[in-house]
Amino acid sequence: MPQPQGRELEAVRERRAQLREKYLQPTAGRPATIARGVHHVALICRDVEETIRFYQEVLGFPLVELVENRDYSGSSHFFFDIGNRNLLGFFDFPGHDHPAFTETIGGVQHIAISVDAEQFAAAKARFDEVGLEYLGPDRGVDNSLYVRDPNGVGIELYCEELGLFEGEPLL
Repeated sequence: MPQPQGRELEAVRERRAQLREKYLQPTAGRPATIARGVHHVALICRDVEETIRFYQEVLGFPLVELVENRDYSGSSHFFFDIGNRNLLGFFDFPGHDHPAFTETIGGVQHIAISVDAEQFAAAKARFDEVGLEYLGPDRGVDNSLYVRDPNGVGIELYCEELGLFEGEPLL
């Protein structure tokens, strides 16, 4: 996709600065969130077994539940443990025509999952071993690995503590 340049890029950056000034709340005095956290993110998959094998065998996230979807007969709803009491969920919809993945408004750009340095190195070695294409840490960002799951969902393994972004506390 073409990236903005010249005056267009300057306008985008100026708008971002305006939004930061207007809406960004400093840590001190910031009201507490009303939520306890994300229970699960629910995504759609093409093939249940292919998705299970990728998340469990390649990424190392244990499958913790597999049941029928209560809203769509024959559809599966299943969950992976992604740590810290967080779940990643999937549905399949048999009989539904799923178009190829596209990066678009309302879609998931990627899900960033925090890992420690040891798991980061192990994941990179595992990706190399199975021939999985990934981006990073060769793009000047040495703490991120980006992959696409079999459904096109972007997954970032981010070697950073929860609540921090590039070493800076957000929470």
